[in-house]
Amino acid sequence: MSLPLPDSDALAASHALQQLIALEIEQQGGAIAFSRFMELALYAPRLGYYSGGAAKLGADGDFTTAPEITPLFGAALARAAAAIIAQSAPNIIEFGAGTGKLARDVLTALQADGVQVDSYTIIELSGELCARQQEALRDFPQVRWIDGFPDAFSGVVLANEVLDAMPIELVVKTAQGWRRQMVTVEAGRFAYVQHEPDAALMEQLARQVPSADTLPEGYLTEIHPVACGFMASLAQMFKGGKGAALLFDYGFPAHEYYVDQRSGGTLMCHYRHHSHPEPFYLPGLQDITAHVDFTAMAVAAQDAGLDVLGYTSQAGFLLGCGIGELLMRTDPEDAIRFLPQSKAVQKLVSPAEMGELFKVLAVGLGVELPAALLQADRSHRL
Repeated sequence: MSLPLPDSDALAASHALQQLIALEIEQQGGAIAFSRFMELALYAPRLGYYSGGAAKLGADGDFTTAPEITPLFGAALARAAAAIIAQSAPNIIEFGAGTGKLARDVLTALQADGVQVDSYTIIELSGELCARQQEALRDFPQVRWIDGFPDAFSGVVLANEVLDAMPIELVVKTAQGWRRQMVTVEAGRFAYVQHEPDAALMEQLARQVPSADTLPEGYLTEIHPVACGFMASLAQMFKGGKGAALLFDYGFPAHEYYVDQRSGGTLMCHYRHHSHPEPFYLPGLQDITAHVDFTAMAVAAQDAGLDVLGYTSQAGFLLGCGIGELLMRTDPEDAIRFLPQSKAVQKLVSPAEMGELFKVLAVGLGVELPAALLQADRSHRL
């Protein structure tokens, strides 16, 4: 692959992480699950992609998320948040808050609309991003940081591109049945080796992939036990309370996920604004993601006691929140200010850009979404 070369410090950090992973492979008898490899590559203390010190977002990072494109994304979310707060409590939790821009934009818009927020809690695993968030949010005293789920909660949960970065299992269909893709070391390099899956993984596979028996030999896909566990933890947190979680990510419902054209899975890596499918390239210096199975997420939430409040495209959600009206608050005659915002909104809602690829799943207890958000609801397609 022709990718930008890292500097010597970054390369040294990646080599240290590779040695750490190789040692664990040796200690585990020669192979570890891909989910464990991905967990270490992303979250190993001080060395993992999200726990290390390198910039992740924006022009100097590896990718750009919706909140970085325009403050109108956060302003639109603020409208949905206000409707949920009115039915629950003036509290917000954000998982993986990036640079803090979404939090700042949401809080700014709510403040302008006279909506009080008593607490805005950020759960963040990246020390580098946490530092950026603290700088960006220094004018909002209600913001605090914690490192895990609270025992109980009422209010709004925001999670933008969180589920896609959770460790996944890889499975492949062989002549002998489904096999688990494990990671080993061959000739000094990481490589895949196939093992028979355990009962828990086979149970998850049967529950998540409805057409597993009919898929062809050689078909490779992802199983999402960690993300399903995250949904169950959301349910536990909401028990006894009221509120909703809004989860933004790229992905599909099951009947669109496990199809012939995705026979190689959806695993993708992001490095310096380049996308490629090689997870063993410079561990710790690149993001590793997989598309979200929104059916599996909805079922996991429902099984744990939450209601599925809605499921729609990002375009449907943002337009339902009135992002077009928010855009028109900038005078179209003021081309210098209006045109960049118009272009940004187009990127967020266009089916050819982020509007259709990104979806929004809303789950919760004791609240309802505004009718405008349900006009484009696709829950029936989950």
